[in-house]
Amino acid sequence: MPFTSVQLFCTPISSPKMDVDLWSEGSIGELMVDPTLAEMGKNLNEAMKMLEDNQRKAEEENEKKYARKDIPGPLQGSGQDMVSILQLVQNLMHGEEEEESSQAYRLQNVGEQGHMALLGHSLAAYISVLDRERLRKLTTRILSDTTLWLCRLFRYENGSAYYHEDDREGLLKICRLVIHTRYEDYTVEGFNVLYTKQPVIYISSAARTGLGQALCNQLGLPLSCMCRVPCNTMFGSQHQMDVALLDRLIKDDVESGKLPLLLVANAGTPGAGHTDKLGRLKELCEQYNMWLHVEGVNLATLALGYVSSSVLAATKCDSMTLTLGSWLGLPAVPAVTLYRHEDPSLSLAAGLTSSQPVEKLRALPLWLSLQYLGHDGIVERIKHASQLVSSAWLVGWLVEDELSSPVVVFKFYQKYLNRGPTSVHFFNWALSLQLGEQLAQLVPASGVDVVELEDEGTCVRFSPLMTSAVLGTEIQDVDQLVDCLKMKIPVLTSTLQLREEFEQEVRRTVGLLYIEDLSWPGLGVVRYIFHDGKNDDKQEKELEKINTELLKKLNELESDLTFSLGPEFGGQKNCVYIGMVTEDLDVSELVETIAATGREIEENSRLLENMTEVVRKGIQEAQLQLQKANEERLLEEGLLRQIPVVGSVLNWFSPFQASPKGRTFNLTAGSLESTESTYVSKAQGTGTTPPPTPTSSLTKQRLPGQKIFKRSLRNSDAFSETSSVSHCEDLEKTDQRPPPLSPGQEQRSPETEKPEQQQQEGAQTPNKGTEDIPRDCTKARAMLKLN
Repeated sequence: MPFTSVQLFCTPISSPKMDVDLWSEGSIGELMVDPTLAEMGKNLNEAMKMLEDNQRKAEEENEKKYARKDIPGPLQGSGQDMVSILQLVQNLMHGEEEEESSQAYRLQNVGEQGHMALLGHSLAAYISVLDRERLRKLTTRILSDTTLWLCRLFRYENGSAYYHEDDREGLLKICRLVIHTRYEDYTVEGFNVLYTKQPVIYISSAARTGLGQALCNQLGLPLSCMCRVPCNTMFGSQHQMDVALLDRLIKDDVESGKLPLLLVANAGTPGAGHTDKLGRLKELCEQYNMWLHVEGVNLATLALGYVSSSVLAATKCDSMTLTLGSWLGLPAVPAVTLYRHEDPSLSLAAGLTSSQPVEKLRALPLWLSLQYLGHDGIVERIKHASQLVSSAWLVGWLVEDELSSPVVVFKFYQKYLNRGPTSVHFFNWALSLQLGEQLAQLVPASGVDVVELEDEGTCVRFSPLMTSAVLGTEIQDVDQLVDCLKMKIPVLTSTLQLREEFEQEVRRTVGLLYIEDLSWPGLGVVRYIFHDGKNDDKQEKELEKINTELLKKLNELESDLTFSLGPEFGGQKNCVYIGMVTEDLDVSELVETIAATGREIEENSRLLENMTEVVRKGIQEAQLQLQKANEERLLEEGLLRQIPVVGSVLNWFSPFQASPKGRTFNLTAGSLESTESTYVSKAQGTGTTPPPTPTSSLTKQRLPGQKIFKRSLRNSDAFSETSSVSHCEDLEKTDQRPPPLSPGQEQRSPETEKPEQQQQEGAQTPNKGTEDIPRDCTKARAMLKLN
């Protein structure tokens, strides 16, 4: 329906009245005469309060996992009341919230304007039961008002509006409108007219993923009808459509007998938020009689007082798609496609207008929300999002300088001098991905996300026009985002710089294997290896066991590092993944500790295996020796002593004295020994001294409060002269501790030790002062004074 034919039914949009509580029972009863509408508003208010209440009791949380209501069951015959049904909806919405990962879970901030949008869906169902004449008048008024308000807000004169749920549906209807317009016999002959002259739709290579294929599938066109136009490579933004190349493509299509049909341009690309040169594109479309459609987040700035010239050119296009739900934080409101066309019959044939009044009720939630916000409220929300972008410019790490874009895109990049360009790309890609995920987790209200750009790769995007109204982003959230970014950048830089040193240390260390994983955003990946001559399957299991135990031991250390098994999918097996590090990491100590811990685990494992084998062989040998000892005992006793009665009498007259011969197994020596010495001395012998247990403890001296894997701060300004001298004195006292006494010295009486101690103390007492300081500590003090 043309805009001019319905503007007599329109009323101006007013400013919001925030001081009236529309949801209080008294206000609804006073303002509404229809009791059904009053009851509907009251029920919606109660339902929203119940669904937004996330506080649950501890008993419900404990029984939540095995609750019967989580299991599908038959429909109850007697029915349920509204409270029970809403309670079920609430449990389904929040039931698995704590079973998910530990990432921040944030629902959309549904305010009063959101309640108006939700009320619109309930009202649409209620209005649809009115008589046909009253329904026609009401829907015409709603559609006319909403169209007028949007055209005036976004400076689109003499336009019509199409309201749709899917944001791609508006462009699809526009394509059908253009086909009906350019092919006069399309209504009668259908696709036969397209065969003689193939239509061509041009989209930018920076457009939404899958947009061209979706249009071809819905229109029934082959993919050859879709032409992707590359972006600039030499001049201008690398996210803007190359106009000169587009001109050549159109000329080639015209010469080959094709029909240029439509051009889809961007006022804010989905990735970087850059705007195409809409003025030049409009001139090109007029030259070849093409339709120009514009979409993008930058169209929201048309509602502001000052609009950049590049975005202002969108008001001259043939159609544009607006996504007001994300811009204004309105849930469940339709997207709007504004267009200009003079033939209502073609608009009806393309599906842009409908003769069914019920379909016009799609605009009802938006009609209610726009009235509640008012003109000033709408402009204020968009202006607030633009101001958030201005605050984020302080970051300074941008993919490209596009001052007119309300989107900030940045990535981590640092040259890796000893690496090739491929490794540099993968390292920066992994660290940028890690940076974006950490920022989104630390500051969830900022709405930052990770995007993949064609030339720049993985980047972090901050687009408040798409997220601030939904998440309620404020200036404080942007400041917190900048602070977190400044805190994370040194860690990323240190990790990248120490990665090569870690690789070199691992390759020099026996028993460790460095695993090249360019997608891991950390210090590196290492695996403990050994060769014992076993088959591959058995050695693989043993390797997995050792590395798993190694990871457990490393996590038990009191350090600031994170050790893990790596990503859930795509990671290497039987490896230890080391996370991000700071610049004070002692790489050599870290690698030494990993190797020593791995050797300790391997030696303990082999010792257990050897002990098991030795015990098994010892038992077999003991059985043979005991059997032989029994045979010797029988020969010594004689045959008569084995006869039951005769043997007892003979033993009574002449007892046989035989020493007990047993065997004891020495676990330390791994050998069998006789028990004769045990029966003689009435005490069990200790045997040989067991070998020392392997240990991974390092003898490195640490400062008070210094954690493991941290370099000493002796050369830093924070390390004072007094602390260095006192630390050297502590080391001196450690070195001057008396050696362990031999067993003979331990038996000496305390009286014999006192004169010697007095002589030593007397020899040391006369000299006091700087001469008592060891030479190494004096050197340390001199170095600190020079620094």
